[in-house]
Amino acid sequence: MKDKIREVSPTLLERTLTWMLRRRAEDASWRAGLRGERLVSRELARLERHGWRALHSVPLSSTWDIDHLLIGPGGVFSINTKNHRNKTVWVGDHAARINHGKGRPYPRNSRREAAIVKRVLDHGCAFSVTVNPVLVFVRPAKLTVEPSLQDVRAIEDRHLSALRPLAGVLSPAEVDAVYAVARDQRSWAGAA
Repeated sequence: MKDKIREVSPTLLERTLTWMLRRRAEDASWRAGLRGERLVSRELARLERHGWRALHSVPLSSTWDIDHLLIGPGGVFSINTKNHRNKTVWVGDHAARINHGKGRPYPRNSRREAAIVKRVLDHGCAFSVTVNPVLVFVRPAKLTVEPSLQDVRAIEDRHLSALRPLAGVLSPAEVDAVYAVARDQRSWAGAA
């Protein structure tokens, strides 16, 4: 993500003109996304003392990554972070709406990322790995999740701690095996 921010970051003159014209900078959404991912990283770090392990910015290609992978006794979670601070968020089966705006394919994208993670981990581990897609919204004013959305968890960043007590899915040896495969960059070559 840092590379993308560098790529779209305006020059000093462009920043000055953007400020003078009261326009939003092109890199603003990327910077907000990075701030959200850092906040979620800190929340995930709290789970480590309970047997969970987290990976961040797992590259699938030069332009696409998995924001976070959480691996622990309760299973594997592919986490897609969305920073819509102080906005109203509605999440349905196929789309999310921010402040009642146009639908965004967040649930579909999260399912797709989880499927890729599963394929990579199944290939690298000696056992089948279930990967749960999670959409984490950073500090929304309100989050409404349709009850029919059952295959993707949609939660606020402050509720990540609710994953801590989950257990009984992976043994400590399986957590180690999955983590070893997931942190090996060669596992992800050609994954996308």
